[in-house]
Amino acid sequence: MRIIRTTRGLQTWRRRQDGPRLSIGFVPTMGALHDGHRSLIRRARRSCRTVVVSVFVNPLQFGPAEAYRRYPRDPSGDLELCREERVDAVFLPASDTLYPPSFQTTVTVTALSRRWEGAHRPAHFQGVTTIVTKLLNLVRPTRTFFGQKDYQQFVVIRQLVRDLDLPTALTLCPTVRDADGFALSSRARRLTAAQRQRACVLHRALLAGKAAIAGGARRSRPVETRMAARVNRDPPDGVDYLACCDARTLEPLARLRGTVLLLGAIRVGAVRCIDNLIVRIR
Repeated sequence: MRIIRTTRGLQTWRRRQDGPRLSIGFVPTMGALHDGHRSLIRRARRSCRTVVVSVFVNPLQFGPAEAYRRYPRDPSGDLELCREERVDAVFLPASDTLYPPSFQTTVTVTALSRRWEGAHRPAHFQGVTTIVTKLLNLVRPTRTFFGQKDYQQFVVIRQLVRDLDLPTALTLCPTVRDADGFALSSRARRLTAAQRQRACVLHRALLAGKAAIAGGARRSRPVETRMAARVNRDPPDGVDYLACCDARTLEPLARLRGTVLLLGAIRVGAVRCIDNLIVRIR
């Protein structure tokens, strides 16, 4: 497994991969890898001949009040997981490698970045789309793999790839959960055992919304009321949103039809937890 720490080193490695059987799968991460990342790497391995993983905690996607320096980091554990999964190359740059002092360019996807996470973290998606653009230009992957837990991020990046004609295909992979339904998350390392148990209420709220739709609800208000009632039975430290929206546009829905995204964000201690479920109505 190659460990690459500079953009020039990554560009040199990438040029050497060119050939008639070229097929590169890319998994961009912020490290503190867990079984959710492992599932993305395995999906990339099944689909592509060569697998690249990036590990980079991106400062541009953290707001002033967010804990960039407290974000979990485990580079040795990350490299061990990548070795176990037979990753071909790991890009592990320092911040000033990707953002030198002269850096002054950002990339923005406008409308899709304004709602939900964007409303609560105003600079977040600009940081995401800037770093993803840089990484896709450096790796030039055949396919790039993302987890459904960060569904809005996937939709924003899908728009980015379409608008800028970036030559990669995107694959959305199912959320990996613990036995209790909690969506695996690097940030969850900062939760105490008691907080981790409380955080499960988000998934239970989404399941309550799904059950309401299965029971015949076709308006968002009763579904969102059911989700809020479930959260209020075991309240977290804050609820940022619980909503029904269009899975394609992320716009809130009044009437439920087609493919509906149930999504939510709560705060437990100092950690924000996000999750979603996709519900298809026939």
